[in-house]
Amino acid sequence: MAGASVSGEPAPWPAPAKLNLFLHIVGRRPDGYHELQTLFQFVDLCDDIYIGVRADGEIRLSAGAPGVPPENDLCLRAARALKTASASSQGADIRVVKRIPMGGGLGGGSSDAATCLVALNRLWRLGWSVQELAALGLTLGADVPVFIRGRAAWAEGVGDRLTPLSPSLAPPECNYLILQPNVAVPTQDVFQDPQLTRNTPRITIHGFLASGGRNDCLGVVRRRYPEVARALEWLSPFGEARLTGTGSCVFLVCEEARARALLGKLPPEWHGYSARGLNDSPLLSRLESA
Repeated sequence: MAGASVSGEPAPWPAPAKLNLFLHIVGRRPDGYHELQTLFQFVDLCDDIYIGVRADGEIRLSAGAPGVPPENDLCLRAARALKTASASSQGADIRVVKRIPMGGGLGGGSSDAATCLVALNRLWRLGWSVQELAALGLTLGADVPVFIRGRAAWAEGVGDRLTPLSPSLAPPECNYLILQPNVAVPTQDVFQDPQLTRNTPRITIHGFLASGGRNDCLGVVRRRYPEVARALEWLSPFGEARLTGTGSCVFLVCEEARARALLGKLPPEWHGYSARGLNDSPLLSRLESA
């Protein structure tokens, strides 16, 4: 297969992290879900997913997200969902090498699920369209479709109504410094907080490009998770520190050399990453080589 690794093992399928460059909550639906506006951009911090096709129809996960029971692992759930929906007789051996921190708002689980769907569609020769894969992905999580489509996107609804951005509207592919405080933030806890802002006026893409946006979850997360507030304060002298999703990861635009220098000064209980923004997912180029 094209794209084979030096060792002879097939090259991994990348599952990139994402950043929410802003996040507005513009309403709440009768079913309790929130209406959002956000801008997704990928970064080159990736999990690696190794997949081998099995002829016996079994789906086996040899390594997944640490501490996550197999029945809750999104990658395994995605593979099983695609097998059921497609009635494929084939199976897969799946191994996930995690690099994206969990509970950080970087979308690692959703990205893993999306990569499994895209890769297995190719490896099982199913011929599903991107639209079909995205519809199945949405049943696994609101962020899964953007990873399947693989383009930086303006998102509305629960994050599922995606508008790919033309080159003139796409965000710059900056380098980012991303910090992970020593805490995980459950998304559900943030969205259920009574003090969460839920009535931000809608904006347009051009409006965001002209005046920017904010993260409506920031106030709640700062109050509930002092370690996130501490990380934001640590970053603030170096630029505009922002929260991605519901956190816990925070980030700012930072030239790579400076980011590397700052990473050497982090408090020992934190983790940090220097990552480049990407408007095209590396999964797309991996598909071309498969």
